[in-house]
Amino acid sequence: MFDKIQTVNYVSFKRLVYEYLSEYLSINTESIKNEYIKNKKILLYKDRNNSKILYTSSVALQVSNSQNRETMELASAIALHLSATCGDVFNVQIVPPGLIHFELTDSALAGWLQRLVEKSGGVGKVGEAGGERIPNAQCPMPHALFPIQHAHARCCSLVLLAHRERLIQLREPLANTSPSFWNVISPNPIPWLNCDGRLRLNHPDERRLISELVGVVDNIECRDVRGSVKWEKAALNLSQAFEDFWRNCRIWGEVKIMSPKLAQARLGLLMATQSVLKFVLEVKLKIFAPLEL
Repeated sequence: MFDKIQTVNYVSFKRLVYEYLSEYLSINTESIKNEYIKNKKILLYKDRNNSKILYTSSVALQVSNSQNRETMELASAIALHLSATCGDVFNVQIVPPGLIHFELTDSALAGWLQRLVEKSGGVGKVGEAGGERIPNAQCPMPHALFPIQHAHARCCSLVLLAHRERLIQLREPLANTSPSFWNVISPNPIPWLNCDGRLRLNHPDERRLISELVGVVDNIECRDVRGSVKWEKAALNLSQAFEDFWRNCRIWGEVKIMSPKLAQARLGLLMATQSVLKFVLEVKLKIFAPLEL
């Protein structure tokens, strides 16, 4: 059985790549360090392909002229250094004309999802995220945001149902607002990976939901994009991805009987989704995150 998952200290993978690139540039000239680190000019994009979590950086194209080096040569040097530094988290490759690809490993993604489950009820640090939580009390639900609140409540009810049916075991099954809202006793960790160390969650709707989660958390944690994020749209996209996942990826019935570890991994994805939805609802949109409707 493959139970080991990669420990990830950063919540945002985009932020983690920034840190790796900044560290590499910091060992070069001060001019590069000042221009591209202090002014946050390192360009980094998340790929829209939901089948994998992939980031692309054009940093070699940006700095090669100032270093009097060929772009591909510099890209190769950066990739070689970062492969040795973060090869357990990202598979690092270069592609012409000098782009650097960072593809997330399954073990790192499993560790990230596990952390969201363990930190359920609060993603990121409230002080850094630009807001404070609202009291978790009944309040009017804006019509446009109801799908987000509905998705959050659905996640909660499904996890509690799984606890009652002993598919998972929670230490604190009753609804509350503590950071340990989902304190999972068993299975711990969630069986994200199969016996080959590959992620169990490979259905297109599972991958889309994971990609949306990664993107929203990137927006929460990365300072360079916070002011430009349309949080209502981001949350609606996440809630729609959840609805598609719930519609097409079964947990109960035959899946529960024949593939209980897959069912548990899907429940873990529900808990991770609830964690992010709760944070966006309460901190970014300033509205109630209902436990039930």
